[in-house]
Amino acid sequence: QVQLVESGGGLVQAGGSLRLSCAVSRSISSFGAMGWYRQAPGKERELVAVITSGGSTNYADSVKGRFTISRDNAKNTVYLQMSSLKPEDTAVYYCNANTITAVRRYDFWGQGTQVTVSS
Repeated sequence: QVQLVESGGGLVQAGGSLRLSCAVSRSISSFGAMGWYRQAPGKERELVAVITSGGSTNYADSVKGRFTISRDNAKNTVYLQMSSLKPEDTAVYYCNANTITAVRRYDFWGQGTQVTVSS
């Protein structure tokens, strides 16, 4: 069983920064991609950023230029650096690890960490 543990969430004023971390219980190189998702109250979970095993990244339009996803394979940790935070970034942020085989996709999730941005 894979465990993902997020940390780094909290309360920050608009314009501030936070760095989220996701520690994984096994080698993150074994996954096809690592990502961060978020879910605000009353809304569906949405993709924020993803980084593949090859290092390619992709971001939601709403966070481009403000958020940066990175990975440290030696530490089995994925990070999300968030800058210029806005109140609409308020959500529970979830770390995701996934791998795709010939027959299905496997997803593993952390428990989430709350990010609250005050105006």
